[in-house]
Amino acid sequence: MLSLNLSGRSFCSSTIIFPYQMKGNLRSYSIYVARLEPYEKSCRSFVCNEKSTSNSSIKHYVDHKPEDVQPPSAHPVDVLASILEELKAVRRCLLASENRDLCRLNLCHRNYLDSAMNLCHHLALKCLDLQRLNEDLCSVGLQSLESIDPSVLPCIDTIIQLLELSVGTTTAGEEGRNERAAAASAMRERGFSHATALFGPYQDSGQVHVMVTAGKEAISNETLIADLLKAGADVIRINCAHDDPTVWSEIVRIARQSSASLGKSCRVLMDLAGPKLRTASLLVNKIAAVVSPESDDSGDMLSPARIWLCCDGRSPPSNESCHAILRIGQELFGELRVGDTVSFVDPTGGRRPVMVVEKYCRSGCVAECSEAAHISLGGTLQVDKEDKKVSGQILKILIVERYITVETGDVLTLTRSCCVAENDLHDDRHDSTMITCSSDHIFNSVKPGEPIAFDDGKIWGMIQAKNSNAIVVMIVQANAMGSKLGTKKSINLPKSDTKLLRGLTSKDLADLHFVAANADIVGISFIRDANDMASVQRELEKWNVPALGLMLKIETREAVDNLPQLLLQAMQSSNPIGVMIARGDLMVECGWDQLGEIQKEIMAVCSAAHIPVTWATEVLDILIKSGFPSRAEITDVANAMKASCIMLNKGKHVVDAVAALDSMLCKHTDRRRKKMPPNLPSKSSRL
Repeated sequence: MLSLNLSGRSFCSSTIIFPYQMKGNLRSYSIYVARLEPYEKSCRSFVCNEKSTSNSSIKHYVDHKPEDVQPPSAHPVDVLASILEELKAVRRCLLASENRDLCRLNLCHRNYLDSAMNLCHHLALKCLDLQRLNEDLCSVGLQSLESIDPSVLPCIDTIIQLLELSVGTTTAGEEGRNERAAAASAMRERGFSHATALFGPYQDSGQVHVMVTAGKEAISNETLIADLLKAGADVIRINCAHDDPTVWSEIVRIARQSSASLGKSCRVLMDLAGPKLRTASLLVNKIAAVVSPESDDSGDMLSPARIWLCCDGRSPPSNESCHAILRIGQELFGELRVGDTVSFVDPTGGRRPVMVVEKYCRSGCVAECSEAAHISLGGTLQVDKEDKKVSGQILKILIVERYITVETGDVLTLTRSCCVAENDLHDDRHDSTMITCSSDHIFNSVKPGEPIAFDDGKIWGMIQAKNSNAIVVMIVQANAMGSKLGTKKSINLPKSDTKLLRGLTSKDLADLHFVAANADIVGISFIRDANDMASVQRELEKWNVPALGLMLKIETREAVDNLPQLLLQAMQSSNPIGVMIARGDLMVECGWDQLGEIQKEIMAVCSAAHIPVTWATEVLDILIKSGFPSRAEITDVANAMKASCIMLNKGKHVVDAVAALDSMLCKHTDRRRKKMPPNLPSKSSRL
């Protein structure tokens, strides 16, 4: 590694590699190479040493206190000249980084070319240790390089210009100064225009959009979405991990209709489920149970109870929603046909008939029950054939629950989605719980002793044992009063070598057709690198949807590390782009102690790329659920105002929460306007 000394001696052109200097989590920044031309101005020394973690060893010329700060022209010319030469060296480094990534930059769509270049300059700047230089800039009353993310090169050019005027070496006229000021302003406006392209025009509350998640409750209460729009929301989010296209299309219809009738802008975002690990069925082992059809308040049957009958322990297909799973003998199962009536013989000797309505080859049968049926372990099932009667025993009863309550010390068993058969790890005690998982590949990679989290880290467990079909989990952290765990809740394995499936799942591909035709923005869940982004872009090309917004959901450590590459890949298409900080999975994957710093880093990279950010997960969550906010979540909103959009989840008091958020945004905007001076003097007049 070469050592470069700029302390007053001239030197030959040399290639300097600035060391890898990242202090945070974005480890994928490039190492940029700068070729510096000889010059003889006096400035401080930059030292590049392969054994050093710092590339800057600068003598601090000015001892100052905050109250001593003076305008540039009030400081010695030699001090200003040395700072000027350091800035020029930094500028050369930025231009070198631009040249180095020119091939990738040229692939970007013209809408994003300037933003991609600014991102490149930002990444190069973050590779340098500029702490002393920033202190020196502040000491002479100039802007620190820490706050120039939206317009890196124009801001550096402006600072250089001010210093040149102070030391009397400038050659630029008033026209040149105005051009640089206009360039910096245009850069900052790009973030505003990109946010408008993605989310639509801003509301009266200021330059922050409000997104709200909507589900089935928006259909049962048709005024809900209209009330949300009146309160200040302007983006409605639908999670494709829940419900189906019938429900989604109705929510979209209501959102469009409410937007048109109120004359308010409303974009629809639909999140693809992605390759996320989730709980599927929650199965509780029973020795006796009652299976009843669903009824309304007057007692009239709405739908019959559905029972899955199997002989080898296979669980029902994902498209079948059953209330109970019964394992029966092979002889009885082999005789069952669609249309057969099977009778349960209850403990009192009474019979309850159920009808077989579907048979899946050797997997199992679906039977429907129109009356309450009492089922007991070891009880008898009987089917009447034309020429004989066939009977058998109930060997196992598993009741499908919508949710379970778990406490510290409880034991859960995770099983493959295709198997609820007996094995040496299953706990067959009364009320023991089995959870089927949405993906089978975790059973081959997890190890005993590794932590596992459920429902965005609300419940934590430790893996006790495993085999090819089951994982036994001991719950080590839950609410003191018990924590509810429902279906389709997240499963995270932060310390495991388990790798999620890459790209779009089969469900995502099926849902994407609906999303492309009905939504304004598609949320890409668990995207991790540029290859994932490219696969999404290739799929969208089939639908010819250049106006469809792309929301990159940052939920894993890998996505954080690869964020610059993700953005540069996304910029190759003309689609509006956004980034969502999905703090639920992100906190579990990266650790709660790192979440705050990671948020800042994501915001900084997106600010440099002029990409709007959505601040998501548990914003005003207590207010939404209880009607009263906590102090901490009000402070969270204050930080969230730095983003382009704030997302709220659904809940009983969500309309009140949107109204409260809108009020806070209005007050924040008013304060900003009051702080802005009406007429700023020109830069030349301040020197």
